[in-house]
Amino acid sequence: MKTKQPCSPDAPRVRRGLACSITGRKVLPLVALSVLLAFATLFAGCTTEPGGADAATVSPLNGTVTKVEVIHFTAPNQCYSCVVLGDYAEETVKTHFPGELGSGKVIFDHVDVADPEKKEIVERYGATGSSLWIGTYDDQGGFSKEEDTRVWYKLNDKPGFMQYLKTLIGMRLAGDFSQ
Repeated sequence: MKTKQPCSPDAPRVRRGLACSITGRKVLPLVALSVLLAFATLFAGCTTEPGGADAATVSPLNGTVTKVEVIHFTAPNQCYSCVVLGDYAEETVKTHFPGELGSGKVIFDHVDVADPEKKEIVERYGATGSSLWIGTYDDQGGFSKEEDTRVWYKLNDKPGFMQYLKTLIGMRLAGDFSQ
């Protein structure tokens, strides 16, 4: 006995689905192509990690670095991770850059984004909530700002966090923007 094909006219109506109808045969390939294009578009730029081989290695500043600011922006109500981020960042700066802190070459601060007295610095950096930003100034009036989101992934590893941030601040002091 020969079995009936799912799309044959002899197959029970229940077994014939969208793929068997004329509309389904025309629409299904378009849907599949659309899904494929959506995935290709979403993942087209995800070929290396931030700070990888194709990261910008040219300094965005023209002169010699004169100051590096490490700013922990906070929201009025901080979660545990936000508090830890600020504590680790402050400890890193105080432990590894005491001379630079004393001379003013490195600045560390906790800034509440909702504080009206801190409006100028919040707007300069563009901070909107809890975040860690590094601002680098040069002797020609240049300013470069960057939000470091990688620190959030290092909160469960205090020594790793501190080593990472120490290295990053040292690089900025040297005018190195490769990471």
